[in-house]
Amino acid sequence: MANCYFQFKQFTIQQDKCAMKVCTDACLFGAYVANYLYPKKVNSILDIGTGTGLLSLMLAQKNNTVIDAVELNTDAYKQAKENISATIWKENITVYNVDINRFTINKKYDFIISNPPFFEGDLTSEHKNKNQAKHDEGLTLTQLLKVIKALLSAKGNFAVLLPYHRLTEFEKLAEDLAFYCTKEILLKQTSKHQFFRGILFFSVQKENKTLEEITIKEPSNLYTPEFVDFLKDYYLFL
Repeated sequence: MANCYFQFKQFTIQQDKCAMKVCTDACLFGAYVANYLYPKKVNSILDIGTGTGLLSLMLAQKNNTVIDAVELNTDAYKQAKENISATIWKENITVYNVDINRFTINKKYDFIISNPPFFEGDLTSEHKNKNQAKHDEGLTLTQLLKVIKALLSAKGNFAVLLPYHRLTEFEKLAEDLAFYCTKEILLKQTSKHQFFRGILFFSVQKENKTLEEITIKEPSNLYTPEFVDFLKDYYLFL
């Protein structure tokens, strides 16, 4: 059973009300994007499907900017608000309890981040909250891209975390909407494992695509130096 909270160096994530708990790949995603954005001048960030508020807080820790976080599930929304309200960045982050397909706001975002529902067509859970969080019953990848298209600024960028087997599909869908993949980071648990997640960065402007690989743990079960480098400002014992 997952812990009811996850303690970071500068904030705590309570997660007892959320179907999806803090996980290593999401933490790496947040740390990678925060590092990518710093010290770029980014005036506004949108976090689609914020869940516990984890990604918004990781970005806020390193980037002094305005963040809007959208969460459909009411319990998760309340938890995100509680987590954010307990931090020094509570004035920087606004959480909205709304379906992102119905999110109306008179602004465009410089950067959009999303850890979207993963497993379209895969086996679903009997629990509705987990289905919404883990599967794209409420938000397909195509719908996500259309929302991003509507809300991203003319020179904006966005990043997503996806299962490895859906990277090619997502990149093709993005190309159909004139988004260009500028960076692809493949994640594996250890050197003996296959890739299981991927981080994709996109731009509305064409750039040369770069490829990276990150291994989370050594065969000894210790974190790799590259993982430590990304998470050392967040994890308590790094």
